Amino acid sequence: MDMHLQPLASACHVSGEPFTDGARIVSYLVRAATLEIMRYDLLEAQAAGFSPDGFVACRWVHVFATRHGHEDAARALKMSAENLFITLADPTNELNVESTRLVQFLALMLERKKQLRPRGRNADGTRNVYEHTKTKQLFEVPVGDLTPEFFVAVQEQLSVLVGAPKPKAEPVAAPAP
Repeated sequence: MDMHLQPLASACHVSGEPFTDGARIVSYLVRAATLEIMRYDLLEAQAAGFSPDGFVACRWVHVFATRHGHEDAARALKMSAENLFITLADPTNELNVESTRLVQFLALMLERKKQLRPRGRNADGTRNVYEHTKTKQLFEVPVGDLTPEFFVAVQEQLSVLVGAPKPKAEPVAAPAP
């Protein structure tokens, strides 16, 4: 599952004010009416009045840090399920309900692909701990109920990010003899 997204902006989408190191940034992934996936980055102070056109797939809050020249900007443009998980599950990010659900699903998917290893639960039992196999970084994912409603909601979010599944072809009835 690969998506091509815009990199983190250098200025607020709403006010145009440049981001400074340490500023709290709210990022949105939105499917526009054209079915294109858009990323909007804005200062946290501007988020209350922001209402993007389209369906919001997820939203997260993070702290802005200036990019260094040696970082691979082209790699940041290609967002895989693994990159999205690492971005959303970063302990410095604050997640909402939709983003938490997406992180839970991505953790399950990446565990199945052996890109994450389960390491049990945290001390109070409210979060599953996963180890990223490449970096050995630990991520804590809120425990959730994997109900049919959970998967329906995740399916809606994923259809926004990667497109709706193609409808199955109707079987052609054989003519009567």
